[in-house]
Amino acid sequence: MNGANIAWTRVGLPRRSFLKGASALGGLAAAGLLPTRRAQAAGGTLRTRTYADIRSMDPAFSQGVVDEEIHAAIYNKLIQYKPGREWGWQLDAAAMIEQADDTHINFALRDDIGFTNGFGAMTAEDVKFSFERIIDDTLESTNKPDWGPLSHVEVTGERTGTIVLKNAFQPLWSITLPYIAGNIVSKAAFDSVGGKIDTQPVATSGPYLHAGWEPKQKTTLRRNPDWKGDPAAFDEIQIYHIDDEKAAEIAFEAGEIDFTRVSLDSVERLKSNPITGATLEEFPSLYYVWVGMNLDNPKLGNLKLRQAIQHAIDVPTIMAAAYFGAAEPSTGIIAPGLAGHRDVPLTGVAADLEKAQALMAESGEAGVSLAIDVLNKSANVTAAQIIQANLAAIGITLEIRLHEGATFWELGSNEDLELVLNRYSMTPDPYYATSWFITEQAGVWNWERFRSEEFDKLHLAAQSEGDPAARAAMYARAQDLMEESGAYKFLTHEATPVIYRDGVTPALRPDGLPLYRYFGKA
Repeated sequence: MNGANIAWTRVGLPRRSFLKGASALGGLAAAGLLPTRRAQAAGGTLRTRTYADIRSMDPAFSQGVVDEEIHAAIYNKLIQYKPGREWGWQLDAAAMIEQADDTHINFALRDDIGFTNGFGAMTAEDVKFSFERIIDDTLESTNKPDWGPLSHVEVTGERTGTIVLKNAFQPLWSITLPYIAGNIVSKAAFDSVGGKIDTQPVATSGPYLHAGWEPKQKTTLRRNPDWKGDPAAFDEIQIYHIDDEKAAEIAFEAGEIDFTRVSLDSVERLKSNPITGATLEEFPSLYYVWVGMNLDNPKLGNLKLRQAIQHAIDVPTIMAAAYFGAAEPSTGIIAPGLAGHRDVPLTGVAADLEKAQALMAESGEAGVSLAIDVLNKSANVTAAQIIQANLAAIGITLEIRLHEGATFWELGSNEDLELVLNRYSMTPDPYYATSWFITEQAGVWNWERFRSEEFDKLHLAAQSEGDPAARAAMYARAQDLMEESGAYKFLTHEATPVIYRDGVTPALRPDGLPLYRYFGKA
């Protein structure tokens, strides 16, 4: 995968560990999606781009990395991801944190973190409330899997406590605490509004404040004057919602934004003809992209038909045409460098037309007509067109249905869904990948309605397994089960090329995603 010389490390389970802490452009501007003057990061405002609009400022209902990029700047966690080329973490709200044994994690909070809007100092009661509400069945949090076997949080003092697990949980340090479910909110603030929020925070605590949200346009963060930690570098951060990476590149080249991911087909152009005053960097990606098939749809009830579709799809052609050779085929939902990554997928990478045609004959199906739902982005559309041609070769007519972000991400609950070209974000532990495909997630994040008792058992067992080899084998088998169901054809993990102004010092995760609270000025 592009972005060579990247060192990947898995964050293990520490023992008593302590860390101290153009026309398209004109159209966007006219629609209010871009500022009308050139970006001036050095003047106190950082302007960046996100590929989707926010969904929730409540950590219990965050819809993934787009929300979390904001959460991480306005809330605090016990620990945060450490920017850099290797996965690691550093202290945030915690002055001390230690793994006492497999099921007990002791922590002590800093004494200088307070919530906005008069909701007082952060206490261990806030930590208890924040973590336990996510596992409360009555709340129906979509992020409950992130907390795995959490039993409860024991408060031992005003700012001290112990996280108590039902069993060992390997992803605690790489997913739970430094990511979405680790955000700490004010109990008093949430109680004052009935226990949950939507897109408007009621109280925050981080280096930036949530200063405004213009739906489908931008989110504005502003420096928190009461923040006592390392000072925020910018007076304001404006995060523009620009679906298409090409449009974001145009905005960057026009000086309208300071940081963005760029499209894979632009990498070679930007290398050979660099933009003055800008830096291009390449990172590996943890995202995973696949074609899914809804097992509850009667049109896809025939296993042989699904297997024919799997073998008809030619991934190398998709990589060349949709990703311009800048991404590699994937073997599953778990990226290289993580436990459980498979060397080869069961259904292969290149199309096997002879086998696909034989499976179609065995299926007894004829005159099959299906639809694939796709997020309207250039790479996705190109991939869908190739899949359409691939399936035509085995007698399947495929309709491509394009969606903008707001409508696409509502499709999971649609029982009539047939095929879907999907892409999920990821964190540096395989548990985060398998979490969304358990039976409990059917019709939520598990759009394929894949249900496997063996898969569910592997998912639960692997979270506690301390033997790295045994754990890797469990996750490899879990992906085998997904593929054996006929509901999945894995495509790629993509890659993450980003570009930024020389006046900006970005703080990025090892997969190239931004940690805005740590951004600085060069």
